[in-house]
Amino acid sequence: MSASAVSPRVPVLVLPHGEGLPLPDYATEGSAGLDLIAALPEDAPLTLAPLARAAVPTGLCLALPEGYEAQVRPRSGLALKQGLTVLNAPGTVDSDYRGEVKVLLINLSDAPVVLERGQRIAQMVVAPVTRIKLVETGNLNETTRGSGGFGSTGLDGRQISR
Repeated sequence: MSASAVSPRVPVLVLPHGEGLPLPDYATEGSAGLDLIAALPEDAPLTLAPLARAAVPTGLCLALPEGYEAQVRPRSGLALKQGLTVLNAPGTVDSDYRGEVKVLLINLSDAPVVLERGQRIAQMVVAPVTRIKLVETGNLNETTRGSGGFGSTGLDGRQISR
């Protein structure tokens, strides 16, 4: 069975500044995320100084089906090679949001990074959402970990014996 036979169809509105750019697509057969592209003006690249951040437009609005979300995640190559990452990773696009999808990028390197129109800037993974109902209680069941938080299972690759 092909992936398209089971995949939801998602309506996409291309805004004027996104016209002429390809729609997000999967780079390989096994890719989990669609590559998002910068819909910047052709004659106005965006320079992100070190530690600067910007909401980069994609020129796209989505109508995700109820029960789904889109997660905006960094592209590993940009993070490794240029220090560029998604600040609120993963950024969430809710199914009832109809505005433009923008990518909140931050430059964590010590050099300016220039973004140009058509550049792949992030990836978007569409996933089902599970909604829960919280039920207040007076106590929680015990576990081996208990209330151990940050670093409680070990920081150096070895598990702390209990």
